[in-house]
Amino acid sequence: MESNLTRGPVMKTMLRFAVPMILGNLLQQCYNIADTMIVGRFLGEDALAAVGSAFSLMTFLTSILLGLAMGSGTVFSIRFGQRDETGLKEGILASFVLLGAVTVVLNVLIFVGIDWIIWALRTPENLFGLMREYLIVIFAGMAGIFLYNFFASLLRSLGNSVVPLVFLAVSAGLNIVLDIWFVAGLDRGVAGAAEATVISQYVSGIGIAVFTRIKFPELFKKEKNVRLRMSRVREITSFSALTCMQQSIMNLGILAVQGLVNSFGTTIMAAFAAAVKIDAFAYLPVQDFGNAFSIFVAQNFGAGEKERIKKGIRTALFTSIGFSIAISACVFAFAKPLMTLFIDAGETAVIAEGVRYLRIEGAFYFMIGILFLLYGLYRALGRPGMSVVLTVVSLGVRVALAYGLSAIPAFGVVGIWWSVPIGWFLADALGILYYIIKRKKLLPQ
Repeated sequence: MESNLTRGPVMKTMLRFAVPMILGNLLQQCYNIADTMIVGRFLGEDALAAVGSAFSLMTFLTSILLGLAMGSGTVFSIRFGQRDETGLKEGILASFVLLGAVTVVLNVLIFVGIDWIIWALRTPENLFGLMREYLIVIFAGMAGIFLYNFFASLLRSLGNSVVPLVFLAVSAGLNIVLDIWFVAGLDRGVAGAAEATVISQYVSGIGIAVFTRIKFPELFKKEKNVRLRMSRVREITSFSALTCMQQSIMNLGILAVQGLVNSFGTTIMAAFAAAVKIDAFAYLPVQDFGNAFSIFVAQNFGAGEKERIKKGIRTALFTSIGFSIAISACVFAFAKPLMTLFIDAGETAVIAEGVRYLRIEGAFYFMIGILFLLYGLYRALGRPGMSVVLTVVSLGVRVALAYGLSAIPAFGVVGIWWSVPIGWFLADALGILYYIIKRKKLLPQ
């Protein structure tokens, strides 16, 4: 079918597979970065604050689909490693039905409860209309998000991380062109930015779906012994539900922090909206490296290559830490110029707060790099519950400290920024300790 990650030099194999994933998801971030830059430049601070707050909500809800797709991809990778074609085909069918049903449910819930959701985020009254206008359009793209993430996870589980990159490259370029046209040219406001993103999402989603059906017809060919079985649905659910829970908890924590940030007013909201895009873009490579590492481990776990997994753990750890330190240095040094990509240089208060956020967060990217590796490791070894525990620790500490420290006048909003690396540290310590204690059970000889 595609690339076998159970053979060849560990470092070369892992990087060859991971780099297209990293580039692809960097391009995916361009969807929202393009929105933020163009909205900030052409529509002003209020529009930027509204779109930034909406982004946190959108990330939380789409993370449900992403978590389900990632969990499904783990099952696909294990079956591919085992050379179980029937199990792989039935898993694909079960996963598609499950993700499709969840997409429909989410769309209904979003459009029924959108006003309550905006209110629950403690959105300032002057931003309510802008945020609603943006969200109504952006969530019309949920089906495109579902299609892309499902088929991208399928292709990656088979060792093909290049094709998802190609479709994202095309749609990211289209998104930027449409953003400029709709917002600056047609003066369609925040709705225009959302329309550009939705169109681009459907291009990537439908495109990758058609490619996969044409390139791998054997995966979708009707066979008498391949059908929708509840046992397969339960298997996909057992992996996907916990991964989905992990992704949802992660973004629910961010959403809770967004509500707290909103209470500090438009200036802090605008600074956070811009800085968090830079922050996410900066550590996205180590996040995707963690996901690639997970697929590497899953294929080798299915093939029984325990020693190769151990070597992969060491290689991935050194690679992630080294890259994170380099990125931290860049973000610290160029925090102000990066902020001015999103905010006019005259908005000095917004830029100053964004720089402070970036220099606190950016100094500790190596810790979130380790955390993403731990998430991927436990997911691939059939312990997704441990990934959930680590997420709860990381985000629980973050939210508790953010609310507690920000209430102290001496800390204020800076308490929100410091809560993040503290949460990363505690989760890393727990994840590493668990591996040391359970190593023989996780990877028996």
